[in-house]
Amino acid sequence: MYGYWKTILRINLTDHTYSTETLDEKYLKLLLGGAALGAKILLDEVKPKIDPLSPENKIIFSLGFMQSVNFPGNAKWTVVTKGPLTGSFLDSAGTGAWAPQLKKAGYDVLVVEGKSENPVYIFINDDKVEFRDASSIWGKDTIETSKIIKEELGDKRINAINIGPSGENLNPIACISCDGHSFAGRGGAGAIMGSKNLKAIAVWGTKQVPVADLEGSQVLAKELFIRLHETAKGGGGTPDVMVPLEELGDVPIKYWRGDVWHHGAKMIGTPRYTELLNVKPLPCQNCPVGCHRHINLKLKDGSILDGNGPEYETLGMLGASLLLDDLEAIAVANDRANRSGIDTVSLGSYIGFVIECYEAGFLSAEEIGMVPRWNDEETLLYLEDKISRLEGVGSLFRKGIRGAVEIIGQESAGIAVEVKNLDLPAHDPRAVYGLAVNYATSPRGACHERGNPQASALGLFYPDCDMDSPPERFDEDSAGYCAYVYQNTSMLFNNLTMCKFMVNNGGLTVTEIGKELKVSTGLDYTNRDLLKTSERGIALQRLINVRDGMSRKDDTLPPKMLRAAVIGGRAGKSPAAFEKMLDDYYKLRGWDENGIPTAKTLEELGLEDYIPMLP
Repeated sequence: MYGYWKTILRINLTDHTYSTETLDEKYLKLLLGGAALGAKILLDEVKPKIDPLSPENKIIFSLGFMQSVNFPGNAKWTVVTKGPLTGSFLDSAGTGAWAPQLKKAGYDVLVVEGKSENPVYIFINDDKVEFRDASSIWGKDTIETSKIIKEELGDKRINAINIGPSGENLNPIACISCDGHSFAGRGGAGAIMGSKNLKAIAVWGTKQVPVADLEGSQVLAKELFIRLHETAKGGGGTPDVMVPLEELGDVPIKYWRGDVWHHGAKMIGTPRYTELLNVKPLPCQNCPVGCHRHINLKLKDGSILDGNGPEYETLGMLGASLLLDDLEAIAVANDRANRSGIDTVSLGSYIGFVIECYEAGFLSAEEIGMVPRWNDEETLLYLEDKISRLEGVGSLFRKGIRGAVEIIGQESAGIAVEVKNLDLPAHDPRAVYGLAVNYATSPRGACHERGNPQASALGLFYPDCDMDSPPERFDEDSAGYCAYVYQNTSMLFNNLTMCKFMVNNGGLTVTEIGKELKVSTGLDYTNRDLLKTSERGIALQRLINVRDGMSRKDDTLPPKMLRAAVIGGRAGKSPAAFEKMLDDYYKLRGWDENGIPTAKTLEELGLEDYIPMLP
C-alpha cells in the first residue's frame, strides 16, 4: 500500500523515550487516516472515563495520504485526544506547514503519552527525536515561542506547533497553534499538551514517501492547484459570509437572543473588513485558496497590529454575539487570543454568558469586576483577560460553561448555549435544521466543522454524492439526512487531513479526491467507498462517547434554540420536531433508539473487532 509509511512514532514524555511501530494496513484501508485513525487508536489505548488532564490520556496527531505529495490543501493535521470539556472524544485540526513536514520525516501518526517532569519541547528531525528543555519559553506566547524555537534550531523553515500561557494554565478552551498561522482551536487540546508539560513539537523532514505513481501524482496535483486557484480567485476569505449569513438568520446575535443585525454585519464583514484592516491573503502551504487573512492596522494608540486577522467564527462570537461592530476592537482581541492560545468561539460565548447573567441578576458587578455591556470594547478586553487567565470571574470557566452554571446556580442553565459542554460556534441551528441534528450528534460537542450543513443554505452540495440539490433548510423530514450527508463528507476531509475549502471554495469534487487517492496509494475507491471510511470513523468516535457514558440523553439542543425569531431570515422558525429529526438520523447511521451503534452496523462497516465494546 503506497502513500503511507505505515509508521507510528510513539513518544513517552515520562521517561523521554521514543519508538516506532507499524500501522495495521487493514485499518489504513478502512479508515484512510486522520480523525478516523486517531479515533481507533484512542479507542484501543485510552480507557473510558479517565481524567483528560491525567498522564493516562494520550494526544494523537494523525495524517492521511494527502501529504505524500503536494496535493492542494494538504497542510491540514488532526489532533485526537480526550477533551477537557466533554471528558470524551475530541478531535481538532490546524494547518500551516507542519503536516507535510511530519510526513516527510517518515511518519503517518504521532502518539504522545505520559507526562514530563519539567517543561519540554520535542524536535523531530527525520529519524532523530530530541527532548529539549522548554523552561525558558514556558510562559511565552504562541508567536514568541515559534520565533524562539526557530532561532534555537537555526532554521526558519522548521515548523512547530505549540501552546501559549492558556494551555500551560490548563484552560479548557486552550488551542494548539501552528507557528501562529493556524490553530487547532476547539475543545481544549492545548490544555492536554499543557497537562503533559509539553510546550511544542517542532519537525523537519527530508524524505519522499513511496507513491504508486509519483509522476502522475505530481501532474494531477499541479493541474488541480491551477484550477482551484482560478475558481477561488478574488475571494475575501471567511469574512465574506458575514453579511449573507446574517440575512439568512445564521449569525449568533446578542448571544443568540437577537434576530437581525444588518448594519453591524456590514460593519464587520467584507468589503469593509478588507478595506479597513488592509488585508492580504495568508495561504497555508500548498494552498490555492488563501482563506486566512493577514492584516496591518494602525491602532488608536498609534501602534501597529500586524498579523492574523479574525476569521468569520471570531467575527461572529466576538462581534455579533456581543453586538460589537468595532472591527479594531475585535482584531485586537483576536490577536490577544491567538497569542495566549485560546479559542475565540468559546471565549465569545463565555463573555456573552457573563453579560446576560449580569442582566438577569445572577452575577453582580462586584463579582464580575465591572458593569459588563453589549457593544463595548472595555467589556470585551477585560473579560477576555480574566477568562484567558482563569482569574476572577474567569475562574468560573475552569470546567467550561457547565462548570460556571454549577457555581452560579442552575437558574443560569437556560442562558448557556452549549452541547456536551462545548459552546455553539457562530452558526444558528434555527436557520438550518440539519445543523441542529449535526450539533446534537457531533462527538466533540457542538461543532459545525464536523458536518457543515449550514453551507447548504449558501448553495453548497455534493452532486457526485447522490445529491441533486442542497436540502431545503427548514425541512423537518430531510434534516436528519442533511446532517448525515454533510457529516460524511466533512469526515472524509478530516480522514484525509485536507482543507474543506478546497471543496467549498475551490470546487474540488469527491470524484477528484478518488483520483488523488488512486495515483498516490494505488487504491481504486468509488465515491461510496470513500464515504464508507467516514461512516466507520463516525462509528468509532461514537463508541468512545458511548464508553464514556453518553447516549441520546446527551444529543440535545440548548433551550434558546427552540425560540423562533420574530423578524429576519429565520422568522417563525425553530427545530421543534427535533426528536423526530434525531430518530431519522439514528436510522440512517444504523444506531438504536438511544444512539448506540448496533452490532449489525459495526459488522457491515468491517468493524466487527469492536462489537465486544458495545454496552
